[in-house]
Amino acid sequence: MADSDTPDLPAPPDEGTRPRIGTDEWVARHGERSERYAGRLGGLRRRADELPWFAWLLAFVAVAALLPLVSDNEYAIRVGVDTLIYILLALGLNVVVGWAGLLDLGFVAFFGFGAYLYAILSSAQFDIHWPAIVTVPIVVAATALLGLLLGLSSRRLQGDYLAIVTLFFLQLFIVLVSNSDRLTLPFVGHPVDFTGSVNGIPNVDPFRLFGYEFISNTQYYLLALGVFALVLSALYLVNESRTGRAWRALREDPLAAELLSMPVRRLKLLAFVFGAATAGLTGTLAAPLHTGVFPSDFDLPLLITVYAMVILGGAGSLAGVTLGAIVINVALEALTNPEHARWLFYGLLLIAVLTLVRPWVWAAGVLVGTAALGIALQLLADAVWDRGTARGAPAGSDAVTRLVDSWVLLPGDPGTLVKLAYVGLVAGVLALTLVRGRARLLGLIPVLYLGAFVWENLLAFNPSITRLVLLGALLVALMNARPQGLLGTPRVEIA
Repeated sequence: MADSDTPDLPAPPDEGTRPRIGTDEWVARHGERSERYAGRLGGLRRRADELPWFAWLLAFVAVAALLPLVSDNEYAIRVGVDTLIYILLALGLNVVVGWAGLLDLGFVAFFGFGAYLYAILSSAQFDIHWPAIVTVPIVVAATALLGLLLGLSSRRLQGDYLAIVTLFFLQLFIVLVSNSDRLTLPFVGHPVDFTGSVNGIPNVDPFRLFGYEFISNTQYYLLALGVFALVLSALYLVNESRTGRAWRALREDPLAAELLSMPVRRLKLLAFVFGAATAGLTGTLAAPLHTGVFPSDFDLPLLITVYAMVILGGAGSLAGVTLGAIVINVALEALTNPEHARWLFYGLLLIAVLTLVRPWVWAAGVLVGTAALGIALQLLADAVWDRGTARGAPAGSDAVTRLVDSWVLLPGDPGTLVKLAYVGLVAGVLALTLVRGRARLLGLIPVLYLGAFVWENLLAFNPSITRLVLLGALLVALMNARPQGLLGTPRVEIA
């Protein structure tokens, strides 16, 4: 068949995001720049990209520092402090995972070690009350040494084997801090309580620096913001150094890096040391902020959350993991309030429909069809099912609540019905991945309605479960739409 007779085949849906094979990296990035600077917004994007990194950092710090000035809400400021703690953890994990490409599942143990060591040296546990100017360097150095020891024990491992060893290290840390309350030491005639067992170490001293004592949430927020600026600056300089470039080479292909005479084992140790030191430094902020340390604060849920932040923002990108930590922590906090969670849930549904359904006329048709289906079911339930709307409107009186009440069934006793609807929702989402075209658009209508029904009758009343479900759904959706994360860049594989 002649070339002119060859039909034009549509490009794969992930053509723009999947790894490119046989393409020179510089050529690929140059092509991306040309596309990025095209169009009406190209000039603005070019000027933004020409700004130095410290200008972006100063802008972020300046905007973030305005939070205590524009809001006196203690809860909002506390969320800001926790978000900065998560950002620091994500930056530390990004060194190991995003730059060096090492699957470290014991990272949270370094955070816990730093917090516990600070609590031991600055609390009434042993009646030691050292100030932060003394405690913090000791904690950072000790945590970096611990990272070096873990790296030494696993320097020959990679992939799944490294993940298993580091996960064992995390579980070992949890077991030790949970059972180190009656240790027998040489030359000591009585058992020694190091960690307080499951009760932890309460009443940790406030963070004291040069005679100044940090007490309020606002003070800790500004302190954490300053530490974030210093850590990000240091990590940026490391990333731009020979060590940073060597880490990226190690991540892309360890064998090729070793063949190019790069000290692969030493690079792994450095990644563990830098990541552990960042986590230990973060622990010195978290312990006085929470006025105590407890074993349950450093378990698998925290590890999963921090990994989600790195993946969502884009592994390897400092700005990306920062954005990922902000998005996830703020979203998880919003889900603890039913009204805020409702706004977030329906807002995400609306954005997803408007983003994925094209043209927008079809998106509007899907939304109208979903509302019409809900109203029809509401009228049918009023006519034939007395308990179909017995529960009445959901809690709250905002606009979203009133709108939901008009088209979502709220049975007095959902019981088995909502469980069946949940199963149907999962089956419907899976079915949508198998169909195309108008069949997908039509199938999207009942799936959206089932999502709203399950949310109002089940998920809204179980925030702890809902947070994990929505977090998983968010990551799955993002990995399909943009595998490299929000601000990450697609990898270029050279054949």
